[in-house]
Amino acid sequence: MAQGRKFQDLEETGEALVAFINSSQPVILRRVKDEHQALFDQHVETKKIVTQILKDMAQTEESAGQRLLDMEEEKKQRENELANLGEQLRQCTAKSQITDSELQFLQRELESLRNTEHELQSLQNEVDEDTTEVIPSAVYVAQVYYLITKIKWEYNTPANILKGVHYGADLATPINIDTSMRPRSDISDQLWDFVSTVW
Repeated sequence: MAQGRKFQDLEETGEALVAFINSSQPVILRRVKDEHQALFDQHVETKKIVTQILKDMAQTEESAGQRLLDMEEEKKQRENELANLGEQLRQCTAKSQITDSELQFLQRELESLRNTEHELQSLQNEVDEDTTEVIPSAVYVAQVYYLITKIKWEYNTPANILKGVHYGADLATPINIDTSMRPRSDISDQLWDFVSTVW
């Protein structure tokens, strides 16, 4: 609509120009010519301004679009970081629960060992009080070990051979270990595996 108005102005100016030319009035002709030149100059300047405005708008839209893309990318990164933190929190919580469970188990084991120690002390006191004949210390210690481990040892074996039988709840297991062929820690672990943790 604005362009139609401009064309109408140009058309009217052209008609006025033709009329003034026909009237052969130099002063009026010069004035019209100047007005026409001023109108043309204004049109050119307006076109430059509009073109610059359109360029600025395009750059602004492009910049805004890029900022929007950057924000979307940053949002995705933050979401991924949040998800990772959530997973780490879940794992830490699970580890904490496992640690708490292990601590409770160790506390129960410690309490059980204390109870066993108390029972052994009571047994020792009873033996000290009730036994009329002196029991050799080695035999006494063997009896205490048997009460705990349920292992009955054979004593007429070579010094490097551990031989005996473990009497479990449902099964008797023979033991025959050459201590010169294995580390003490392995032998200890194997023997402790026979001991029940249920009291």
